[in-house]
Amino acid sequence: MLELDLRKLEKSKKYGYLFWIWYDGTKFTSFDENKNKISVKSEFKRILNELGITWAKGVQQSARTDSNVSATENILYISSNFNGDIIKLKSEFNNIAKNFGIIKIEKTISGLVLPDIVEGRAYEYSYPLSKLNKTIEEIKKICEDLSGEYDVSKFSDEKGKKLKQKIRKVKISYDGEKFIFEGNSFMPKQIRIMLNYIVKGELKPANPKYLTLKNINLKKDIENLFFKQDKTVEIENVLKVEKLKDIYFLYVNKEKRGEIIGKNGKNIKSIKKKLGKVIVKDV
Repeated sequence: MLELDLRKLEKSKKYGYLFWIWYDGTKFTSFDENKNKISVKSEFKRILNELGITWAKGVQQSARTDSNVSATENILYISSNFNGDIIKLKSEFNNIAKNFGIIKIEKTISGLVLPDIVEGRAYEYSYPLSKLNKTIEEIKKICEDLSGEYDVSKFSDEKGKKLKQKIRKVKISYDGEKFIFEGNSFMPKQIRIMLNYIVKGELKPANPKYLTLKNINLKKDIENLFFKQDKTVEIENVLKVEKLKDIYFLYVNKEKRGEIIGKNGKNIKSIKKKLGKVIVKDV
């Protein structure tokens, strides 16, 4: 679990934001940015810019998806000076966005490396049993045989075969309508190559149109790094109180900061005596 540096949190003007998004991949040229093309990330950045949101060090993603691949859930992350209403931000964003949108936003700390906090990813590939030339028992047996932790180079494109980390953990299942692929790290084409191998015995990518990134599983303890508004704490001249683990963040107008601190820190010492760890932030 990431340790929080109280002094660093006091000095930092940035916060982290996790955006759970959905998108119809068939309506975008790609997921990643391409010059003069409409991509998921370029549209995400364009709308945030339109809403006056700025950020540092780019937009991180929990998973990349190939062209034409949709997602019912993917997660993007930014570090930003923004400290406004995330419910309002979600609403304003979704009023502008077309063919994608924000499901929810969580405020967290800045400086996270998103792939490091992802536990696993799940994909679905629609393929009704009626279109298969194998029985469901045969399909399930192949899925079982391909599940486990092993060198997946066989199912990688040339780029994937050159990577040092070739050992991947994967679980594959089939319910009669769709294949479900669960794992901790997939290369973009591996699932589609695996799918075609299961169905046709061919080592080439299946059509991306029927593939969906279903959900992202974050590591369980990351929820402890989400800011939560605390309406049970009421302090004069404090506009809002948020809690991060055992740390209370008190948001005040800059001109009222002195009153919160008090002469020789008398007031803030009294507040800390009641609450414990406290950080005062100007708004």
